[in-house]
Amino acid sequence: MNLSGNPFDYVLVFCGGVLLSLTPCVYPLIPVSVGYITAKSGSSKLKSFLLSLVYVSGIAVTYSILGLIASLTGMFFGKISVHPITQIAVGTIIIIFGIMMWFDLFSLFYSGVRVNSKRRGYLSTFILGLSSGLVISPCLTPALGSILAYLATKKNVFYGMSLLLTFAYGMGLILILAGTFSSILANLPKSGIWLVYIKRISSLILICIGLYFIYQGIRSF
Repeated sequence: MNLSGNPFDYVLVFCGGVLLSLTPCVYPLIPVSVGYITAKSGSSKLKSFLLSLVYVSGIAVTYSILGLIASLTGMFFGKISVHPITQIAVGTIIIIFGIMMWFDLFSLFYSGVRVNSKRRGYLSTFILGLSSGLVISPCLTPALGSILAYLATKKNVFYGMSLLLTFAYGMGLILILAGTFSSILANLPKSGIWLVYIKRISSLILICIGLYFIYQGIRSF
């Protein structure tokens, strides 16, 4: 496993975003977001698609900024960022996040957004996406924090921003589809125990990634 900018890294992160959109604290928010988009777009599927894309793009920009900060932090640390001890520390942080996700130690406090149907601008939707990225972040802290901890060990600003951008669009894929084709919403599986299984699988993946970083750190001594 070599996360050094390989195109396959983006595929992994995108799929991870899709997987995390099916977790218990994100999945139930899809109807709320789609309701907002539908109220603004009316019956136009094109406008529904554009508004959904703009909304998810707002979330993506928020996450890419976090990736930028993490990458710059890594540049400030220089050689320390690739030191074996740093790799072990990053691995430990990721494992902790994985355990926290398993036991659901992070809670998402989401308050519904009041919709003003008279305002149909894309700017307000984009701003909502920007703020939603911060609102959803507490729920995604284990996965998002793991990615940011990893990016802090890198010195590539573009890689950091683009990786988080890809993650956000993966997470927003279902929302874009549901927002564009509102009929999909009625056919989406209901929330249930399967969401918990998705969360458990995601937490195990994080723990395995953390163990990998620790292994690499120990091997580098």
